[in-house]
Amino acid sequence: MPSKTVIVGSAVGLHARPAAIISEAVVNAGVPVTLSLDGGEPVDAGSALMIMTLGAGNGSSVTVTADDDA
Repeated sequence: MPSKTVIVGSAVGLHARPAAIISEAVVNAGVPVTLSLDGGEPVDAGSALMIMTLGAGNGSSVTVTADDDA
């Protein structure tokens, strides 16, 4: 399961618009992807609502994990 940790660069964090863009890309890719904060429970990146529940603000470290090796 490949994963990568990224830093949220948006001044307002992962709010509705970026969450919708991320979830749309995940759904279109057709690969299960999760996002999680350091030490937190992973959420389904295919759901904008679940992404927003992370509460990832500017500067937060978010781990992106895919269930595909591609």
